[in-house]
Amino acid sequence: MWLLPLIEKLNLGKMTELGLKLSAEDIYSLNKACLKDAVVIFGGGCTGEIVSSQGLLLTNHHCGKGQVQAHSSVEHDYLKNGFWAKTKEEELPNPGLFVTFLIRVEDVTSQVLANVKPGMSEADRNSAIGEARGAIQSKAIQGTNYYAQVATFYGGNYFYLLVYERYNDVRFVGVPPESIGDFGFDSDNWEWPRHTGDFSVFRVYTGPDGKPASYSKDNIPLKPKYYLSVSIKDLNKGDFAMILGYPGRTLRYNTSWEVDELLKIEHPNRIKIRGIRQDILMKDMKADPKVNIQYATKFALGSSNYWKYSIGQKAGLERLNVKAKKQEIEKQFNTWVAADPARKAKYGEALNMIKTAVEGRAEYLNAQQYMNECFRMGCELLSMNRVAGSLISALKSGDANNVSNTVASVKNSVSGFYKDYNPPTDNKSMKAMIKLYRADVPTKFQPDFYVNIVDKKFKGDVEKFVDDMFAKSVFSCQEKLNAFLNKPILKTIESDPVVLTSASISKVMSEIGNGISQFDGNLTIGRRLWIAALMEMAPEKTLYPDANSTMRLSYGTIQDYDPKDAVTYKYYTTLNGVMEKYKPGDYEFDVPQRLIDLYNRKEYGRYASPKGYMPVCFTTTNDITGGNSGSPVMNGNGELIGLAFDGNWEAMSGDVAYEAALQRTIVVDIRYVLWIMDVYSGAKNLVDEMTIVQ
Repeated sequence: MWLLPLIEKLNLGKMTELGLKLSAEDIYSLNKACLKDAVVIFGGGCTGEIVSSQGLLLTNHHCGKGQVQAHSSVEHDYLKNGFWAKTKEEELPNPGLFVTFLIRVEDVTSQVLANVKPGMSEADRNSAIGEARGAIQSKAIQGTNYYAQVATFYGGNYFYLLVYERYNDVRFVGVPPESIGDFGFDSDNWEWPRHTGDFSVFRVYTGPDGKPASYSKDNIPLKPKYYLSVSIKDLNKGDFAMILGYPGRTLRYNTSWEVDELLKIEHPNRIKIRGIRQDILMKDMKADPKVNIQYATKFALGSSNYWKYSIGQKAGLERLNVKAKKQEIEKQFNTWVAADPARKAKYGEALNMIKTAVEGRAEYLNAQQYMNECFRMGCELLSMNRVAGSLISALKSGDANNVSNTVASVKNSVSGFYKDYNPPTDNKSMKAMIKLYRADVPTKFQPDFYVNIVDKKFKGDVEKFVDDMFAKSVFSCQEKLNAFLNKPILKTIESDPVVLTSASISKVMSEIGNGISQFDGNLTIGRRLWIAALMEMAPEKTLYPDANSTMRLSYGTIQDYDPKDAVTYKYYTTLNGVMEKYKPGDYEFDVPQRLIDLYNRKEYGRYASPKGYMPVCFTTTNDITGGNSGSPVMNGNGELIGLAFDGNWEAMSGDVAYEAALQRTIVVDIRYVLWIMDVYSGAKNLVDEMTIVQ
């Protein structure tokens, strides 16, 4: 996951050897349009790419799923049936959705650390760094509409300035049916062979002057600095593959104690808690089409994706014995440090600081995760406490205008919540989560509502407590809240069961946070020293920094892999495999009749492989993680050949320990994307916008 300004120095030779035909400046340049100008942060957590001179954008189906779901209803179920705008006038606006372009990257380490002196306390160090970062960011955007971030790299040893431009009018253009875009659902997630058409289509708009602007009917399609050509040439094993995108987080420099924390706390907790809630949600989703639409995004992206990730990563860390491999590195480090008094003085305490911090915070971290998973994620109704807080403040002020404005604001803000909310489903989930927290978390971390309300008023019966909350709270449905807002009373809302329960939870959450924070200082210092020492210990190695949601380049080749003894997985899948998995009426493996008909007629147009099959997905040796979803996968000419959307099960440990022989990026072949758009969906108008290389 390489930094773009350094690729000429560090990577270009190897990339050229593997098949790259471009210069470093073709990829990243301050002076001319280049590949990085076609790649965006899509929303808050995915990557997308511009593929036409009119701002057409591709990303993954799962990245656009929230927008698809927001536009869907039982009458117009775009999740189930798909959607294609035949004209620009039919493209749908998405309030709150934005895309972000990277303008430039600059190493500002020396400026940031200029006032950091030896012997400074961590608080003073942070203050000096914070002041420098603020000044650098302000200067970088002066006189522009850009925004800037000085991000930390290598555990706080290096700092880079990143300047961005954001566009806030992004319209929904098209998406295949969920049975194509999410084919295989949970069963196939993180698995190979894969047969998922994981893509969606949007368009970026600007003001009439070509600058970023809020949504307006007068806006025009973006005229991008650069857009990607699209190659439908056949792909072969060993072909060069390059990815630009925004990987979110890796933990490659974690120590053995931090790996142990993942194995004993984070992953087991997530697997258990989310598994219980997902069973409840899925049962209701399968029973009611409306609930299925309401909870589609919450289930897939908000819960199940990283639930299965935790299952896979825990198994991978154990199977590949990653903790022991980390311990071996730590052993080498201790030998290296002990050999030189100066090293010992500088780095000698690094591992001990990490160890004591991780072990010291364990009980707090466990309780915090249960708090977040059970109450913040598992009890949707309790999230309305933020609305209650603003109402209470307004009513206490005694200012009629303040109250009126707050009521209007609340009415406007809660409509989205209730649109995607089913009280009976949340009622079941809340009962399960409140019971689970009490059973699994030590008494000292339990909110006092258990004793003061559940035990005293309901004799320990959680189900009666939850039913009473839903019966009495003004927030339990939109109709009750609107009735209350028409005549708001302070005493009523202050005694609302949602408010009382949330206050009890917040008090303990704050105490847990304070408990964890007492270990933050040593952990931060320890990690910074540890990574600095690793870089000094092996100067012949070029170490890339952990992912932190900044643009990175990954290069590799299209390859098969051997997941286990006597098994080899081919690098590509075909439409034949879709039909082999097809199960009529199945939630995960059903497919539309039109796709079956086109398959039977072998009606593949110009998108079939010369070898006679319709390609669907392929695998590469690229290094990606969450946040790379939707990233462009490009050939040696910088032409788009696919969209990255997943990793493989056998290398789920990859965020902590990269396994070159096993780790693969799963990519939806651009030929399958175009075939679905053109032949299956009849959206040839969109394909015609693109520059197709044959």
